[in-house]
Amino acid sequence: MPAKKKTSVPPDKLVLYEKLIESVPEIDSKSNFGSAYTAINGNMYSMISKYGVVGIRLPKDEHTAFLEKYNAEVFRADPAWPPNREYVAVPDDLLEDAEALKPYLEMSFEYVQTLKHKPTTRKKK
Repeated sequence: MPAKKKTSVPPDKLVLYEKLIESVPEIDSKSNFGSAYTAINGNMYSMISKYGVVGIRLPKDEHTAFLEKYNAEVFRADPAWPPNREYVAVPDDLLEDAEALKPYLEMSFEYVQTLKHKPTTRKKK
């Protein structure tokens, strides 16, 4: 088993985020910049910030419904950065319930597959 990358994410929040990711078998997490995220075709659709805040990318109608239903906020990876308007910030108490969040992660996974593929910036060898 490969060693995990160093992360600055609070360990208790990272465990909850990983549990959520594991609840959807076709999803794999990645790690970069000291935090974990999910992406497909170059488009991210969930992440956990170094502050332990989880963001999930949702289509506009579902985004609004989630914000209202859970009295949630728009996601900010860093308090100094502008909000990422396509992402919702998962409230801490909801993060503890992977089964309640699973449909939103599945929805996000489906949604991001409809987006235009982002070209890679890696140089071919």
